[in-house]
Amino acid sequence: MAVKTYKPVTPARRGMTTPSTDEITTKKPLRSLIVAKKRLSGRNNQGRITVRHRGGGAKSYYRLVDFKLNDSFEGIIEHIEYDPGRSAHIARVKGKDDKHRYILAGNNMKIGQKIHGGNEAPISSHNRMPLEKIPVGSFIYNIELSKNRGGQLARSAGAYAQLMAKEGSYANVRLPSGEVRLVNLACYATIGSVGNVSHQNVKIGSAGRKRRMGRRPQVRGKVMNAVDHPHGGGDGGAHGVGRNPKTPWGQKALGYKTRRRKSSNKLIVRSRHMSKRK
Repeated sequence: MAVKTYKPVTPARRGMTTPSTDEITTKKPLRSLIVAKKRLSGRNNQGRITVRHRGGGAKSYYRLVDFKLNDSFEGIIEHIEYDPGRSAHIARVKGKDDKHRYILAGNNMKIGQKIHGGNEAPISSHNRMPLEKIPVGSFIYNIELSKNRGGQLARSAGAYAQLMAKEGSYANVRLPSGEVRLVNLACYATIGSVGNVSHQNVKIGSAGRKRRMGRRPQVRGKVMNAVDHPHGGGDGGAHGVGRNPKTPWGQKALGYKTRRRKSSNKLIVRSRHMSKRK
């Protein structure tokens, strides 16, 4: 799927690209599957900003996406839709019970295609089943970490993981980051890869487009005063010379391990950092 380019009528348009909408078949979401999205602007339940540079943005509605499809499900793809809350597209599926639901749209997913989920689902693209039923070497996405919890891994546009091996009650899954992790064979995954592959080639092009996404301006630490950031200050432009990169609060920004006392560490066979050393 290609990206759309623009004539350079303005400086912002010169480098701007947008994803092609050829795959999208309707612009109207189902009202029963959307909810109003409250703008938190990076604040937690106490009103404190925990994620900086968030705020504003165009009004949007959250799509209720079904990440499970664990029981004996059979449905037909009716539409491929745009979702403002994620990089991937979503597919509107009508099940045998005449109920509609949204699922992640896989690569090359077509209208009228039948989708199956459950232990008895056939081994085919975009069908969902336990890892124990999926052949070794297959590409998978929307992978569960715990049974019946719903997919949590490999959900962004163009993402996929690979089922490397099966040992005992666990499967070795290589994630998009390069990390190899143990996942219980009872957990569900979908065969194939996520659609909207060209999303990675999109160029924002202008600051205003980023603001409409709810992203506020970010200022580099080295252009601040010394009182405002560890990288700030310095006569003659010598900002942060001889110092390690730090966060605005003085914590190390590179090489400092922040993952502490995680019970899931024992399920990591190969770290994503180890995969980058070769």
